[in-house]
Amino acid sequence: MVKTGGPGRRTELKVRVKTSKGRKIGSTLWLQRQLNDPYVAKARAEGFRSRAAYKIQELDERYKLFHKGQRIVDLGAAPGGWCQVAAPIIGSTDEKPLIVGIDYLEMAPIPGVILLQKDFNDEDAPDALIAAMGGHKANIVMSDMAAPTTGHRATDHLRIIALVELAADFAIRVLEPGGTFITKVFQGGTEHELLGMLKRHFATTIHAKPKASRADSAETYLLARGFKGANPDS
Repeated sequence: MVKTGGPGRRTELKVRVKTSKGRKIGSTLWLQRQLNDPYVAKARAEGFRSRAAYKIQELDERYKLFHKGQRIVDLGAAPGGWCQVAAPIIGSTDEKPLIVGIDYLEMAPIPGVILLQKDFNDEDAPDALIAAMGGHKANIVMSDMAAPTTGHRATDHLRIIALVELAADFAIRVLEPGGTFITKVFQGGTEHELLGMLKRHFATTIHAKPKASRADSAETYLLARGFKGANPDS
């Protein structure tokens, strides 16, 4: 479809992708959406690995998350957009890496970031991350992990919650007092038990939906700030 404006107005082109043999309709629609997504084009032009970079960039601008000298763990880091945004802000370098990222997908190196190709669901993944951090505590644990969907809403809901709970347990284990936990959740997908647990361990919890998050997506982000310590009631 082509939209044309009057004199002095930019012509906008919308790409339509034809369904090809062997490609499912869902895949065709996803590809069409990618090709017409302004954030995808912007990420490509500005050298970011994914449109997700603008989500964490907006959250940082709004909530002042990143500061020089912080240590960060990025769960579900691939393809690396969040690390790309955070590394220069906190001053992470190859000589002194302050970010450790993990994903089961292979990633090209990112300056100032230690990358582990490993499934965070693996039993030894937390210890591998702690070893890569050199035994240091983290100031921020951030997670953009998403469980593979089955199309069965109840099953997908349980998988999402289990992944967020796993990330939250790890954050409580490794965060410095005052630290921050950032995780992707889905509207209606944050169980009362999980939110209650986070409220016990953090001073504040906030839900936020960045503009770069697609309007038709149920995803949102949960920010838990002011970590009280692993045993807040003791």
